[in-house]
Amino acid sequence: MSDEQAQHTPRSLIVTFYGAYGRGAADGSGGAPGPVPVAALIRLLGALGVDPPSVRSAVSRLKRRGLLVAERTAAGAAAYGLSDAGRQLLEDGDRRIFGRPARPPAEGWVLAVFSVPEEERHKRHLLRSRLARLGFGTAAPGVWIAPAHLYEETRHTLERLQLAAYVDLFTGTHAGFTPTAQAVARWWDLDALAARHRAFLAAHEPVLDRWTRRRSLPPEAAYRDYLLALDAWRHLPYADPGLPPALLPADWPGGRAAEVFGRLHGKLRAAGARYVQEATAGSFRTQDAG
Repeated sequence: MSDEQAQHTPRSLIVTFYGAYGRGAADGSGGAPGPVPVAALIRLLGALGVDPPSVRSAVSRLKRRGLLVAERTAAGAAAYGLSDAGRQLLEDGDRRIFGRPARPPAEGWVLAVFSVPEEERHKRHLLRSRLARLGFGTAAPGVWIAPAHLYEETRHTLERLQLAAYVDLFTGTHAGFTPTAQAVARWWDLDALAARHRAFLAAHEPVLDRWTRRRSLPPEAAYRDYLLALDAWRHLPYADPGLPPALLPADWPGGRAAEVFGRLHGKLRAAGARYVQEATAGSFRTQDAG
């Protein structure tokens, strides 16, 4: 199974759905107008090839993790909405996934140096995994590095997870002895990052080409292609921290991948929201008829 296929698990697709369309009308983004009825969720994930038992199983796991909560629609139907923690998690990701420029200007570095007592070593693993998910590279054992524009997000994340007591953060410049571009290639696996960008392009650039040639925007097809693109894309802005262009290979594919996702987002998202509204309304009509 390729990385592209591996990302499209039922649980990942449900998180992606709630990030795109499941936060209610209050955010002004369109999509489901409130808690998503179970019947609608099954229909919406079915459009992506997920069968009903897999939807129910994934929802149960997300509920146990505290990201989804069981609710009722205004008509009394069983539904699932985001918990406060789930909503905060998605809001934290918005700037990275939807709003980050393709390449921020060079602005120095942030270092995270941590020390965890042996009796709390489980927090050491949590710290490492969280810093990696934020896009940090490893400069030395216990010393993690990222572009300085990630400072505020890092501080907020560590405070939210109650890990700040174990970490010191520093900002500054790289002063030698290895040229910074060579050091960056040691701190991050640039070949692996580039391969992930190219895999995204191989899967979704042809999709963009097809939609560019189409005159109509059928809502279900737009929803399906947009959700699959977003599910693949949303991991990349975390794996790739947004390194300055001068420190990257000349043929770096990250900018092109960001452009392709941005164009798919602009072209398909609103049409996909119409399908979500139709599916949700359809579930209400079915329940009312019953």
